Amino acid sequence: MKHQGNGDILQYGKSHTLQKTPKVVLLVTLTLVLLTIIPLYYPLLGYPLYLLKNLSSSSSSSPPSPPPSSSSFSSQPSSPLEDDPIKVEEPTVKKCDIFTGEWIPNPKAPYYKNTTCWAIHEHQNCMKYGRPNLDFMKWRWKPDGCELPIFNPAQFLELMRDKKLAFIGDSVARNHMQSLMCLLSRVVYPIDLSYTKDENFKRWRYTDYNFTMASYWTPFLIKTKLEEAGGPTNTGLFNLYLDELDEAWTDQMHEFDYLIISAGQWFYRPTMFYEKSRLSGCYYCLKENVTDLTVYYGYRKAFRTVFKAINGNGKFKGMTILRTFSPAHFENGLWNRGANCVRTRPFRSNETTMEGPNLELYMTQIEEYRAAEREGQKRGLKFRLLDTTQAMWLRPDGHPSSYGHWPNANVTLYNDCVHWCLPGPIDSWSDFLLEMLKMEGTRKYEERLHSKVKRMRSQ
Repeated sequence: MKHQGNGDILQYGKSHTLQKTPKVVLLVTLTLVLLTIIPLYYPLLGYPLYLLKNLSSSSSSSPPSPPPSSSSFSSQPSSPLEDDPIKVEEPTVKKCDIFTGEWIPNPKAPYYKNTTCWAIHEHQNCMKYGRPNLDFMKWRWKPDGCELPIFNPAQFLELMRDKKLAFIGDSVARNHMQSLMCLLSRVVYPIDLSYTKDENFKRWRYTDYNFTMASYWTPFLIKTKLEEAGGPTNTGLFNLYLDELDEAWTDQMHEFDYLIISAGQWFYRPTMFYEKSRLSGCYYCLKENVTDLTVYYGYRKAFRTVFKAINGNGKFKGMTILRTFSPAHFENGLWNRGANCVRTRPFRSNETTMEGPNLELYMTQIEEYRAAEREGQKRGLKFRLLDTTQAMWLRPDGHPSSYGHWPNANVTLYNDCVHWCLPGPIDSWSDFLLEMLKMEGTRKYEERLHSKVKRMRSQ
């Protein structure tokens, strides 16, 4: 880690006659009518499909103000809905990169408590196990040049009515799903419709909305086999079949309207690479006569195989969302030799730079995503980027560290600087996700309008 100082414009040529003018007038009139009516028909979305105002950037080179004292957290009412009613906010009203910005204080956070959400995994329940500083919960993400509304659970559930969403990935993907469930608990809890007792494969149904949410634990995304329980680092030696699918989830992908795919930290474990059923190399396997390849090799191949399967699945018609690499924040040593994450405030973007392996893995993801996106466009499939990496790189204060178990517990656990406390910074991922889903309405409308204009020009 390196730290540094603190409408298309219609152009009419001579070949156009006055007889075509009424069509243009009709198109403009129809557009104005739609822009007026659409928000009335979708009051829960709470936003029009045009620019209401211009927001100036509030970014500053000065350090962020400290958040309010965490002592106020313990005095929150047991029912957050009573004193903190859910507000329907407008989405980002001007186009900007919502993933580039800063963390700013948010005295209203958090929006749920560890004592009121049963979905929190024990190892991410930092308050239960005595984390002394709770200021890490009192920040929100502020994009440069626009606003990112706080997650609205009722709004999200309405958008997901009659839909199915799946989280595909490792335990950080499950961490994300649990965060979303806690945020939604302000409105309603789901019922468990899992078809197996295996906690790695869960299905939840929000019956009032006919909305299904599922999680598939697949840390490498592709077909995998545990070769040795110990391995060179005592974290296992795995066989990765880089051109074969993990059918536990790929055989079911067509059932879903949204796939949120992610993977990361597991690829640092020793792995043997197989392609076309033959051993092609490995990453840190320490085997004689086996070609030593980089972690990026397996990472790239895995995403390429997954994206190829999605684009090649004739039954899947939904949207694929890549949630980008979630960086760890181990400092002062190796992860298994005393390294820890004890910072108590976010970085500002000018205080640190992501580089080295983290940057390389992130760029590998982006390159494979862009290639899949281009191919998907040819097939009529949607790919979207939930680009959380930069925002989370600035949050070394949000991990459980040693507060995922009691201090005197008889467990063999290292300081956790990979997962995220709940409540915590990971809740912002749902802010991003909801904004992306809302802007799909704008995107669809603009595409339809562009198509109409194109047809008008050809007439």
